[in-house]
Amino acid sequence: MISSEKSATFRIMLWIGVHVMDTFAFIKARDVSHAIQAASQSNTAQQGAEVRFVAGGTTLIDLMKLSVERPSQVIDINHLPLDNVEKLPDGRLKIGALVRNFDLAHHEIVQNEYSVLSQALLAGASAQLRNMATTAGNLLQRTRCVYFRNTAMACNKREPGSGCSAIEGDNRTLAILGTSSNCIATNPSDMNVALTALEATIHVQDKNGQRDIPIDDFFVVPGSTPQRENVLEPGDLITHVTLPPSRHGTKYAYLKLRDRASYEFALASAAVVADVVDNKFNRVRIALGGVGTKPWRSREAEQALEGRTVDQSVFREAAVAALSEARPQSENGFKIELAQRCLAHALTLATETA
Repeated sequence: MISSEKSATFRIMLWIGVHVMDTFAFIKARDVSHAIQAASQSNTAQQGAEVRFVAGGTTLIDLMKLSVERPSQVIDINHLPLDNVEKLPDGRLKIGALVRNFDLAHHEIVQNEYSVLSQALLAGASAQLRNMATTAGNLLQRTRCVYFRNTAMACNKREPGSGCSAIEGDNRTLAILGTSSNCIATNPSDMNVALTALEATIHVQDKNGQRDIPIDDFFVVPGSTPQRENVLEPGDLITHVTLPPSRHGTKYAYLKLRDRASYEFALASAAVVADVVDNKFNRVRIALGGVGTKPWRSREAEQALEGRTVDQSVFREAAVAALSEARPQSENGFKIELAQRCLAHALTLATETA
């Protein structure tokens, strides 16, 4: 039933078999200001839990079906003008929040100047999902930890203070970096790993204006607040992402290791962005996926590489440094060596034509 035609607000009830989901208001945002206003009015004491923006819905709708996400209001932002990829006058690349993963992966500039991002996007999900999933949605993609998605199990991320079933349970696929006694869930995104290595900036707008957040500051480790995965505040809307100007001759590689060849999340992945001059690393950025509670920037590996000769022994040294702070659980200790080998091979791929 339409409750207000003027505001395009609908009350919706979704049926999943015989299970009835909670009802929620559905608002079609007219523009960015309308979307932010609607979100700001709804988000009060629950730190944003009562409202969600929806675009592709490839994660949100699944979690609503499972009663993991239970918003009272969903704001459709698909019609907002945030779906362009363009070069800015200063050489940066601007990627709209609503650019679909497929379009971004196949964009000529991305393929030619930021190929690690194209590689990462094409390694993720399936063609069908890439056609729907968006840049901002991927940034906000939530963990695939089975305990997070099962409301019958204790999960501090879903229900703070209830406990973490994964620590003593099925933790083979979960994190070994950035964990705490409250949560060991991994960030599942491939795109986020590449964006971290590229030192992307996330641009966010709220009722007070816009702010720019370096991607390494955007995500937070669980610590004592595992329910908080990033620095967004209630009413915040991601409008776009920018990448620094591309550097001529930069070498890129994204390598993903997983249990099966497609449609599977990473057990370990590595993104490499490297400038090599006279067979030495002049500048290098490293990010790991599948092993961290957030996309994991490895400054330890970068320090072990910069100024060093391109050599397999140097690669192995950097890989060991990258995992030096790993804290494995009962079933995922194998990830230490797996991630080390993944990074060493990604470095080989990035530099083999240097």
